[in-house]
Amino acid sequence: MTQDLNFITKTKELIDNLKSVCANYGLGNDGNEFKIITQVFLYKFLNDKFRYEVKKAMPELANEEDFSGALLNMPEEDYLFLVNSLDANIPRLQSHQLISHLYNNQNQGDFAKTFDDTLRDISVENADIFSIKSFSGAKDKLFDELSQYISDSSQRDAFCRALINKLFEFSFEEMFEEKYDFFATIFEYLIKDYNSDSGGKYAEYYTPHTVARIMAAILVPEPVKGVRCYDPSAGSGTLLMSLAHQIGEQNCSIYSEDISQKSSTMLRLNLVLNGLTHSIPNIIKTNTIAQPYYLSQKFDFIVSNPPFKLDFSDFRDDLEKDSFKDRFFAGIPKVPKAKKESMAIYLLFIQHIMHSLSESGRAAIVVPTGFITAQSGIEKSIREKLIKQGWLRGVVSMPSNIFASTGTNVSVLFLDKMADSEHIVLMDASKLGQTVKEGKNQRTVLTREEESRIIETFNHQEAVEDLSVVVSKSQIAEKNFSFSAGQYFEVKIDYVDITAEEFQSKLNGFEERLVGMFAEGKSLDNEILGNLKRLKMN
Repeated sequence: MTQDLNFITKTKELIDNLKSVCANYGLGNDGNEFKIITQVFLYKFLNDKFRYEVKKAMPELANEEDFSGALLNMPEEDYLFLVNSLDANIPRLQSHQLISHLYNNQNQGDFAKTFDDTLRDISVENADIFSIKSFSGAKDKLFDELSQYISDSSQRDAFCRALINKLFEFSFEEMFEEKYDFFATIFEYLIKDYNSDSGGKYAEYYTPHTVARIMAAILVPEPVKGVRCYDPSAGSGTLLMSLAHQIGEQNCSIYSEDISQKSSTMLRLNLVLNGLTHSIPNIIKTNTIAQPYYLSQKFDFIVSNPPFKLDFSDFRDDLEKDSFKDRFFAGIPKVPKAKKESMAIYLLFIQHIMHSLSESGRAAIVVPTGFITAQSGIEKSIREKLIKQGWLRGVVSMPSNIFASTGTNVSVLFLDKMADSEHIVLMDASKLGQTVKEGKNQRTVLTREEESRIIETFNHQEAVEDLSVVVSKSQIAEKNFSFSAGQYFEVKIDYVDITAEEFQSKLNGFEERLVGMFAEGKSLDNEILGNLKRLKMN
């Protein structure tokens, strides 16, 4: 554990050092800082992963002082044999592309060009595994020409040297050996300054780990293998990572869509850090609603925290076409005359997810709590279908402010095409958790014990007073398809045994208080009338 914390501390120091280099060259809080930090960190990770795997394949290289030199001196045939023997998810690097080689040659002229050329060549040679596709099939670059973000060309060599020197200071290789599973923590630290929901039309929404863990543990209560997992609004991948950890990274493939290039880049980094490199080719940058890449495919597990409201008026009419009729069975929100940004796009994501489930598929979707009780419209049509088809496994209504970024109360829908429709769990967890201050915001945090209580109560289909009810689909139909646990809780009346004398005494007390109130009221009436009579026009 101490060693684990030591590695976390060192890795965070590396990230802080890279940010310091950016600040020293005028890029602190610059829009390009995110690209530099995340790409340089990824280069470091891939470099060390390659070194680690090569040393495992050829133990005699482990003790070489000049590792890149030893690779360089290998006959080309031997090198190709070595590289081809590595797992398909391991990056293929040349000896001159290693950090140690750049470190040893940093004083040569035009170092910035050497640095940029190295990263570009790595991008090209590893595009099949590490590139993100867009809807059109075009692939992005793994790395940009980072030195170009320094506007003063005379400073570029020094900037790239400073980055390489920071990367050379320590190695991830020992962490790979120990199989430490803390890269989720590192990923959050790496992107903490860049993953806000404050900017842009397509803002990234951050899902708290507690919600992600609850969703994954309820979705996958028993071991599964060879399953396909999907998020149509993946963001940086918090939900998908929790789901993959619950299933086991080796037992699942990840698929995702998101309109944001920034989110897709974060997700790629998250997959690399969490042993899911094999799924990077399945990350698609696209508008899932208007240009779904996976429309004809079905998935075993789907998780999503979609944007709740968004102006999609510019492509709303395109969604009416015949090819989307089955998908949007409940309808498409109309364009309001005012407040177009409040269009309920999450209703389209719910329908898209229902359309994308395999025959035995399960899903967990974060929705505004208002969805579960709306008495008409698209909301009610979706709820009716879920009940009539027998796909609702249950709902958990979360505490308010569990998302620091939004005051909207949220619930999580759990869908299962094989659900037990006689035992649907509706849970009101809104009274759980404690409030903590995060910057200017208040946020509700669940303890691990409360997380476990929610998960176990739900998975065991238990009715717990003031927390959960277990109902049938016919009971839900009788309540106008409401998914709110509160509407099914029993109203409890406490009966107290008292004597006839005590009863009469209480009755006399009520009578006296009422007589007193009536008298006081009459006195006030007389006073008001007296004041009115004394009023005169000046």
